[in-house]
Amino acid sequence: MKIQHENYDQLTVLTLDGDFVADQVERFQKVADERIAEDIRDFVVDVAKMEFIDSRGLESLLWLQEVSGERLGQVRLANTQENVAKILEITRLASRIDSHPDVDSAIKSLR
Repeated sequence: MKIQHENYDQLTVLTLDGDFVADQVERFQKVADERIAEDIRDFVVDVAKMEFIDSRGLESLLWLQEVSGERLGQVRLANTQENVAKILEITRLASRIDSHPDVDSAIKSLR
């Protein structure tokens, strides 16, 4: 999985390209930790190019939400595809992490 980031003041957009599975968790958390060290509070996770997420990937999103919350920040998902939306719904995480149709609306929801 490729992970890219783009900073906007105290907000970062993390773009995930590929499946978010157990062997990608450490890299994801490292990238997020680096952003947090730069005083980033809010995160938009763009999952347009992610077709699958396993339980470890889901745990990482919850971890990011918890860490952001400790800093009075929030996490939003953007561009959630049908496969990922179904996984979030089945695991009941759809009600815990807000999803938006695109990155711009996710960013606006955090301002």
